Amino acid sequence: MTTRDTIVLGASAGGVDALTAIAAVFPERFPAAVFVVLHAGAHPSILPEILQGAGRLPAHHARNGERIANGNIYVAPSDLHMVIEGNVIRTIRGPKQNFARPSIDPLFRSAAVQRGTRVIGAILTGHLDDGTAGLAAVRACGGMTMVQDPANAHAPDMPRNAMHGTPPDYVLPIGKLASTIAALAGSAVPNSAAAHAKLVAENDVMLKSSPIEAMTALGTPTGLTCPECGGALWRIDQPPPARYRCHTGHAFGSETLGAACAHAIDRALWQALRALHEKKALNTERAEYHMSRGEQKNAQYYAARANDAHQASQSLEQLLYKADQSP
Repeated sequence: MTTRDTIVLGASAGGVDALTAIAAVFPERFPAAVFVVLHAGAHPSILPEILQGAGRLPAHHARNGERIANGNIYVAPSDLHMVIEGNVIRTIRGPKQNFARPSIDPLFRSAAVQRGTRVIGAILTGHLDDGTAGLAAVRACGGMTMVQDPANAHAPDMPRNAMHGTPPDYVLPIGKLASTIAALAGSAVPNSAAAHAKLVAENDVMLKSSPIEAMTALGTPTGLTCPECGGALWRIDQPPPARYRCHTGHAFGSETLGAACAHAIDRALWQALRALHEKKALNTERAEYHMSRGEQKNAQYYAARANDAHQASQSLEQLLYKADQSP
């Protein structure tokens, strides 16, 4: 009999409290394995100790090649992606996805492709949209999908964007979400159908960098560049929602990519303002130098260049500070 024996949870800002509330509800002899990704970056993490102390299930950082056993909580190690491959866990220091390592999407996608209807996936509190594509993959492969009610989340972006990416089966405050997962774990489900071919291919490229030919088969080239490495980005539309990936392996949801573009524009504008300030200062010095030598024509030339830079910097400052004051 096939049962819901694979629980995948993804969280970011405010996630420790949400994950603790879920772990506290799971009973002993839990009929599923629980996989957790929390955006912790490369920082040391004591999340396994927190989750084990909150509930009845043992928790530890996943180890590469470890066999999966029900009744355990596996936490993605710091600075490593965690994916499911058959009945074992793989931990990979691959390219960041959505600027995160560990990232939620790789875990959810691998669980969906490998375990289909056996999966319950839940996206919890966090910023931007890591997990949106992963939860959609769980849904596309027949798994159960849940999001924390955005109104109940410390940071509502991740659950809200996941809801927009695919209609979830449940939208619940954290307490009810935890009890619903506990009630559904171990319940019988139909055998999984074959996963969408492009999801399988996308999951495969997680394990290695992708040659350009593979990306061309997976998606459509865009005029956009990867904010991590500067390489070309391909847009992957099937199955929805749309996401972006470069051939070195960096991947982005549309919200994360949009935030990266906004950051790049902001950084470029401030760099331009710095350059204008420096141009004004340098040309003012050159004007004073030529004036001290009685070279009035040269002094006027550099003074005009300094004034041009000053006028341009004032216009740019108005734009930047106006943008800073907007809601």
